[in-house]
Amino acid sequence: MDDANSSAQADQNQQQNPPASSDDKEVTIGKYKVKVVRNACISAASCVALAAGTFKLDDESKAVILEDSQDSEEAILMAAQSCPTKAIIITDAETGKQVWPE
Repeated sequence: MDDANSSAQADQNQQQNPPASSDDKEVTIGKYKVKVVRNACISAASCVALAAGTFKLDDESKAVILEDSQDSEEAILMAAQSCPTKAIIITDAETGKQVWPE
């Protein structure tokens, strides 16, 4: 296969199976694992209002988690609870039990 065909095939595969973005991953913050379900995010930004040191809106106005969280665990949980679509999943890092949404 020549380089042009290889490149075209790679582009097609990437469109069908886009690489997971860092925004989709679970981030451990203190005693919690935090994840944003991007498809559920409606850009309400209540998470940003309550925990701006942990959440921000990206170029698509979707919530993303900042790696170097500056917020307390309580503030992060409150931010998740404020999300109108429950797009932020909080899990106990030690037990694996989902804390929010219940």
